[in-house]
Amino acid sequence: MRLRPIFLAPAIGVILLGSGIGIAQIEGGDRGVAPIDSSSDFEVSGVAVDVSAKDADAARYGGWRLAQRKAWVQLSKRLGAGGGLIADGTLDSLVSGIVVENEQIGPNRYIAKLGVLFDRARASAALGVSNYVSRSAPMVVIPVMWTGGTATVFEQRTPWQEAWARFRTGGSTVDYIRPVGNGADPLLLNYGQTQRPGRGWWRSVLDQYGGSDVLMPTVSLSRQWPGGPIIGVFQARGGPDNRLFGQFALRVGSPAGLGQLLDVGVKRLDDLYQTALNSGALRRDPGLAYVAPVAATAETAAPDDSQPVDGLTVGGTTISVQFDSPGAAAVNGTEAAMRGVPGVSSAATSSLALGGVSVMTITYGGTPDAFRAALQSRGWQVLGNGTTLRIRRAPQLLPPDVAADNATAG
Repeated sequence: MRLRPIFLAPAIGVILLGSGIGIAQIEGGDRGVAPIDSSSDFEVSGVAVDVSAKDADAARYGGWRLAQRKAWVQLSKRLGAGGGLIADGTLDSLVSGIVVENEQIGPNRYIAKLGVLFDRARASAALGVSNYVSRSAPMVVIPVMWTGGTATVFEQRTPWQEAWARFRTGGSTVDYIRPVGNGADPLLLNYGQTQRPGRGWWRSVLDQYGGSDVLMPTVSLSRQWPGGPIIGVFQARGGPDNRLFGQFALRVGSPAGLGQLLDVGVKRLDDLYQTALNSGALRRDPGLAYVAPVAATAETAAPDDSQPVDGLTVGGTTISVQFDSPGAAAVNGTEAAMRGVPGVSSAATSSLALGGVSVMTITYGGTPDAFRAALQSRGWQVLGNGTTLRIRRAPQLLPPDVAADNATAG
């Protein structure tokens, strides 16, 4: 039976409409928020300064200098080093950044609330404390925001995703992987996926991001009236089964304070995740472990009358390696280090995220376990299993008879 043109036209329209929906889900410029900072710097926030000087520039410079001194005293006391001051020249070499939380600049006065970032390695050496921090396996973050009865993840840019992008994860014991939210992220990481417990599909998704498990920090926003107070209910969820580790509620008086509300919520959720990690409640799901393919036996691989072939070459193993990439120099250096590992035939960055975490595809002429051992012998810290690994430069560990100072986790 032939289809008449009158029936064929609607069919083509449906096909094109379906394709348009699929394209619309992955296109669009109003999405994607890259993490601001993934370094491990010490952070001291909320430092208040009020400085007067002959002009505005001098007052601002003096305010930043005063903030460095105050922040150093707070950091020193926090790490148990006494809280003593050091020379301004030394402080300049330890400070890696100034975060302006709020400032008011006058003709000869500077009033501000600032945050100060200290380089972890240099500050630890100056204070005489260990900078080693034991961190979890890499966790992919799927931030879910409920508002107006609708759950949104990466379908469009949300204040909740922006709050997680602003959060400085270096001081946390949880190793967060924060997807940018562009490309195929809206298709792979959506609210529907958080409700699917199937481990096989989760393994496939997490391998794309170099993660070992998944976290779903959730916030539900409700507005009392237009322009009025906003109440946020925050939940720390994670794992393929969407387990609840804890929850709390926060309130802000007006929409102008929504950003601050979400920033505080992110920090408190991080505290809940760290508590769950320390207590053993937050651990990698066994169903997400790497499943090695079943190798064919000699009897089933070839007929009985076949003969072994001399000089048979076996193709290399493809391994995805996730690494910190604060700049182009770090990317080039890590690629060169990977190519220098015996057995590596190629190493190229397949997903570049300057200032965050990039992914490198490596072809290795051996097993993933052998590659892991080769990296560890060269001073790398290796996390993950199978063909998906997370690497970073191993810190200077303490002697076996000295316990790590966990108080250094900023």
